[in-house]
Amino acid sequence: MNKTRTRFAPSPTGYMHIGNLRTALFEFLIAKHEGGDFLLRIEDTDQERKVEGAVDVIYKTLKECGLNWDEGPDIGGDFGPYVQSERLPMYKGYAEELIKLGGAHYCFCSEEEIEAQRKEAESLGISFKFNDPCKHLSAEEVQAKLDAGEPYVIRQTIKNVGETYFDDEVYGRIEVDGDVLDEQILIKSDGYPTYNFANIIDDHQMQISHVVRGNEYLSSTPKYNLIYDAYGWDRPTYVHVPPVMKDEHHKLSKRNGDASFQDLVAKGYLPDAIMNYIALLGWAPETEQEIYTLDELIKVFNIHRISKSPAIFDIDKLTWMNGVYLRNMDEDTYYETVRPYLEKAVHGPYNLKEIAKIIQPRIDVLNQIEESVDFFDTLVDYDLEMYRHKKMKTNPEIALKALKASKAALEAFDRWDSMEALHDCLLALPKELEMKNGQVLWPVRTAVSGKQFTPGGAIEIAFILGKDETLRRIQVGIDRLSEIVEE
Repeated sequence: MNKTRTRFAPSPTGYMHIGNLRTALFEFLIAKHEGGDFLLRIEDTDQERKVEGAVDVIYKTLKECGLNWDEGPDIGGDFGPYVQSERLPMYKGYAEELIKLGGAHYCFCSEEEIEAQRKEAESLGISFKFNDPCKHLSAEEVQAKLDAGEPYVIRQTIKNVGETYFDDEVYGRIEVDGDVLDEQILIKSDGYPTYNFANIIDDHQMQISHVVRGNEYLSSTPKYNLIYDAYGWDRPTYVHVPPVMKDEHHKLSKRNGDASFQDLVAKGYLPDAIMNYIALLGWAPETEQEIYTLDELIKVFNIHRISKSPAIFDIDKLTWMNGVYLRNMDEDTYYETVRPYLEKAVHGPYNLKEIAKIIQPRIDVLNQIEESVDFFDTLVDYDLEMYRHKKMKTNPEIALKALKASKAALEAFDRWDSMEALHDCLLALPKELEMKNGQVLWPVRTAVSGKQFTPGGAIEIAFILGKDETLRRIQVGIDRLSEIVEE
């Protein structure tokens, strides 16, 4: 059995689309599940779309995601070069050989001639398929045109194919009427190969065993197969995958403002969580398990569990999964992950490690951090209605009583190095005041944070703020409540 070899072959257009990244992941998993090779090939023959620095984006993204390639432009291999523009001279030779084999021909038609046929098809209400008169030229006529320097393209030749089929690992047997296939251009007038032709040559030369791509290529695959067959080459195993959708009717698209991988990372999603989530877009494991490391995915990945149906990208599900990843981190890893966000948000003399501890159970996305902890630096002028809380059974009168008692207790308290001792001090108050815990702790939390929702409760926040700042903020709460509460 030949070794499993897959390739990820992106065009350097500036960002990593989520659909592209999922294709790369599936290719990586197929290869690694079988102990095979995963190749990186840069397809840059469309020079107009090439974006400066985009190749570096591809390298950086794949490395961040753990999709390390076995062969590629930067590390070489036995089947290079791995950049299409560096392979240009070769394609013309293959196309000329295909002409000799009867699988292609020179086409000297002008755009006007092609357009005339297109308009005629439209007027007749039939689908357009170019009927190339050049394929009927004799060898002498072709040579005369070439000698005269007439511009040309090289087109595929498709004739007398009839009913044909191929097998796909996801969609099964696909049957096609070969005579309706259009004769695609293989070499453009500028001498550059088209994407479709270069792909076939490169995949064969690089001994790619499994071609993984979007299901929009299902209709082109019969044309590719005719070229494989003309050369006498083995066809690869085809794995066509369904699209990733924004909703039931729209594909995920950067042009429509949908997030790329880089956008998601910038918004505070972890590469590992993104990869885990997109593995489950259009692929289902055999169990109910949802959280997977890349190594676990390699072990369980099965091509036949890829769905035929489109997968809808659900940002809420990704957010949930990202939160699971953050909560599962050990304390030190979590601190190093969130530290840049904390340093940006908190400039006061507070222990950032303690702040990291209280946000870990409550933050799902890293970009939520700044807004959730900004109260440590600045107590904003908050709405006193926050002291009125139905569930906690508090109102401004109860809150004022609780804050005064808390201030007195904390002024006398001298164990600020122990959160446990602080906990015991504040939780002794409800019993003394004949109040419920929430009737004391909610007002304290409101006073020290000025927020309705905080990471951590009153005790944790007071511990991080320290004695002086906690007492100052409680006094602010007392002063403001005193203005509206008649005693």
